[in-house]
Formats: sequence, structure tokens, C-alpha cells
Amino acid sequence: MKAVVDRIEEGLAVVLFEDQHVALHVPIEELPEGTVEGSWLRLDFSLDQEQTESMYQKNKSLLEKLIQRGRKRSGRK
Repeated sequence: MKAVVDRIEEGLAVVLFEDQHVALHVPIEELPEGTVEGSWLRLDFSLDQEQTESMYQKNKSLLEKLIQRGRKRSGRK
């Protein structure tokens, strides 16, 4: 997938995805060094399995706490 930096305003690059009619505002410091208006970017997405698992465990723990709290309030075990 490719995108072009349409413009840079107040430290944010407005990135337009090729043929997708989607714009994304990205802090310029998150883009490769030397990126300027008119620069084309190659976008490669990769799965962060470690972060995915970490967030899953965090959410699971929070849900379990909420369920336990609800059971205590309702007098259930």
C-alpha cells in the first residue's frame, strides 16, 4: 500500500492513501527522516502479537474484576 504526504500543518503530516479516499494525520516525527510534502510512503503493516496478547490479558483481567464486583453487589458467589 502506498500513501502520499499531501501537506504538513502544525507538526502533522496529512497522509492520503492511494486510491482509498482516506486521510490520516500523523505527527511528522513518526515519519521517516527527510519526509516532506509530496513524499510517497510505502506502508507495511505487521502484527504485533506481543502487544495483542498483553492487551487481551489486561482486558480479560479487568472484565473478571467487574464480574466479581457485580457478584458481590448482587450477593452472588
